[in-house]
Amino acid sequence: MSVFVVPKRGYYKSFALFATDYGGADQRFKLGEDWIDTPEGVAHFLEHLLFETSEGNALTELSANGASANAYTSTDSTAYYFESIDRFTENLEILLKFVTVPYFTSESVASEQGIIKQEILMCEDDPDHCLYYGLMQSLFKHNPLRTSVAGSVDSIAQITSETLYDCHNAFYHPSNMALCVVGDVCPNEILDITQNIVPRKAGGKPQRDYGPPELLQPDTPGFSKVMDISLPIFLAGCKSTPIPASRDAFKLEIISAISLDCLAGHSSSLYFELYDEGLVSSDFSASYDSSVGAAYTIFGGETRHPERVLDRINKEILRFSEYGPDPSLFSRIKKAALGSYVRSFNSFEAICGNIIDAHFRNYDSFETQSILASITESDVTDFCCNHLSPGNMAVSIITPKAN
Repeated sequence: MSVFVVPKRGYYKSFALFATDYGGADQRFKLGEDWIDTPEGVAHFLEHLLFETSEGNALTELSANGASANAYTSTDSTAYYFESIDRFTENLEILLKFVTVPYFTSESVASEQGIIKQEILMCEDDPDHCLYYGLMQSLFKHNPLRTSVAGSVDSIAQITSETLYDCHNAFYHPSNMALCVVGDVCPNEILDITQNIVPRKAGGKPQRDYGPPELLQPDTPGFSKVMDISLPIFLAGCKSTPIPASRDAFKLEIISAISLDCLAGHSSSLYFELYDEGLVSSDFSASYDSSVGAAYTIFGGETRHPERVLDRINKEILRFSEYGPDPSLFSRIKKAALGSYVRSFNSFEAICGNIIDAHFRNYDSFETQSILASITESDVTDFCCNHLSPGNMAVSIITPKAN
């Protein structure tokens, strides 16, 4: 298991993040010689239930020790973390134990099903949740990005303690996990604690299946729903060709962030024009993501005229593809990106998250500065040409109920 320690001398607080390369999209995988299909939402369910131990609840124990702890499940990873000022090594031992030594019973599974059912029902009433997954289901025909990380009421009802043990055995072993600690700590002490507690069990990277290859064209043109909101909200998503997790994929993520800031960020001419015309509000944004065999860019926010906004976005994409970004804007955004990266070192959580993400995706997060320096205006133009094709777009819209 990889262990990363970032000493920060003179700080009172320390932070630990313990993660596995396993997320909501990992629903079908190979364990030994057999392929296993699991219900939607198992990774998230497992995250919740691992806090329950044979001796009680690890979250309660960490809180009693003065630690602030939590966990999250994303599409491709699950992480458990805490920060504390006192009793850090004791808290680290608790973290390592409850994550690596599971304790599930039929009673605890049934109880958690009721809790997560309520969470899912709340999400289904959330306009932003419906908007996002409406877009994912429009863009993708097979990829598990279509499904909520939390699963559905029907899918979590199929989860058993055997399901959870199978997934824990497949993904929660040392070679598929990583620990990162930041604070005024001794690296050798952290390593000794880890070696003494984490079970030594063999395992490798599980083989995963995300379904048949996707076409670049969306599965359906779009999604729409009426909900109790004050203004319409929309997301336009554009599929593109993914590349394997690597330094090149990381560089593309940085290029995408600069490109989308130049194209539609709050300093762009497009944003100023749309905002001045009352077509978008300050929540308008754009982002690129690449994971689990898929890549896509999303534009969206509140607007009374989603069709007009989408038309203007597509026109700006075509203009960028031909002429590229404004040089002065490009320079400012590169400098701002570097400043944001430097400021991220003020956050222990950001340091840990960046290091772990990089480890799981096969690159070095400390190369960010050199990669930023190498990006050119032509990279922005290439991103628009290669990843923002209007023919690969779908639109998700939530409109208000009629008065």
